[in-house]
Amino acid sequence: MKVLLVEDDPSLREGMGELVSELADVQAVGTLDEALRALAADRFELVMTDMRIAGGHTDGRGVLQAARRQRHPVAIVSAAGPQEVAQVLHPSEPDALLIKPFQVDDIMELVERFLALKRQVVAAAGEPLDGDSPEWKEASPGVKSADPARDGARLWLRLAPEAAFPWSHPRSAHGILLVEGDLELDGERYAAPCYLFLSLGASPQVKTRAGALAVCVPLRG
Repeated sequence: MKVLLVEDDPSLREGMGELVSELADVQAVGTLDEALRALAADRFELVMTDMRIAGGHTDGRGVLQAARRQRHPVAIVSAAGPQEVAQVLHPSEPDALLIKPFQVDDIMELVERFLALKRQVVAAAGEPLDGDSPEWKEASPGVKSADPARDGARLWLRLAPEAAFPWSHPRSAHGILLVEGDLELDGERYAAPCYLFLSLGASPQVKTRAGALAVCVPLRG
């Protein structure tokens, strides 16, 4: 698993990188341009970014918006309080907030929360639902869904070629593993296998060309 760390203070970047490296592979960068290049080149289970990078008042928002377009979860790291963070980032909202100064346990627990979601999604995909199962229900033309345990812990989606539907789970963030086929979310196309993250309140238009099979798990806590 991979984490992108964006922090312009070299000593803090090194210290945070060493901590996070105990849980995941870390790519640590110090500028907005480096962060944008990293996001264009790779996928990450979590993006952690300072709100102000090299003095830029809104550079953290630039990282957040770029990561959000590519369906990565984003944690903002800031010495400012939640209200100031909300004002700077408006109308965007991060998936998590880490206030400086923080304790070692704070950063480790935050990172582990998002890594655990990826593991849960992968585990769910390892227990596929038979295509003929009566659990499958038609959600809309060309779109079927199934909640095998009927507890919302995992949701399967199967889309026929050229199907489309509006994502309708805005009350919780979700990790999604695209197991087969392709998905297009608000114009951004992804091909299997691919892990995606839909933030709280996200309601993208979802389309597919060749058809798709995906499993979704809500972010807990």
